[in-house]
Amino acid sequence: MRASDAERERVAEILREAVAEGRLEMDEFEQRLDATYKARTHGELEPLVRDLPAPGAAVAPVGADPARTGSQKRWADRIGKPATSGGAFAFWGGFGRRGNWTVGRKFTAFAMWGGGEIDLREANFEDREVVIRCFTIMGGMQVTVPPELNVEVRGIGIMGGFGERSKDDGVPSPDAPRVRITGLALMGGVGVERKRSKAERQRLRDAERERLRELDRERGRGRGRLEKGGSDRSDRSGD
Repeated sequence: MRASDAERERVAEILREAVAEGRLEMDEFEQRLDATYKARTHGELEPLVRDLPAPGAAVAPVGADPARTGSQKRWADRIGKPATSGGAFAFWGGFGRRGNWTVGRKFTAFAMWGGGEIDLREANFEDREVVIRCFTIMGGMQVTVPPELNVEVRGIGIMGGFGERSKDDGVPSPDAPRVRITGLALMGGVGVERKRSKAERQRLRDAERERLRELDRERGRGRGRLEKGGSDRSDRSGD
């Protein structure tokens, strides 16, 4: 199974804790850390921490996402709210559903000679199973979803397009709602895109900067231990 960024970060955290506790030498830590961020599957990640305990606990499977606990809470809080919108319509114009809104269990959107935007990245959901039906004639619609959402696209394009593309890779969460996107695009297009919100991208950038700072600190601690070890050996040889 393909590994996610969060799973690679979990392994990196275990390695950082291990080198801080003296379980790994600095050179081995750097080799394993480099292999961690190059890994693409669980099979490549698991051997890197098989002989190490997780920070403050027993070793956990790599497949267990450290952010999953928070995700479970977030998704649980976002499901089961009263719908604020069950559809949208545009004729020679446009519509938008974005931000903190609640999509109904059946949402129907229609655009003719116009366009629309349906953004689910910060949306709530009336039910765990949601169907979004998109119909456009000589127009276009854009549906934007978070990478962790379970999405199935089954639309039809006639002299147009109805499809999905991914801008941000992610592993769908089993606790996220299941969204089925169907409909018809006639001489127009419906696009479904997986994309993180600006706030989420900023959080990931902050986490990466913190990871690099922590790595610099670990290298400094490792050099300090090596220098101390060399000093101790010099003292013993002098005796």
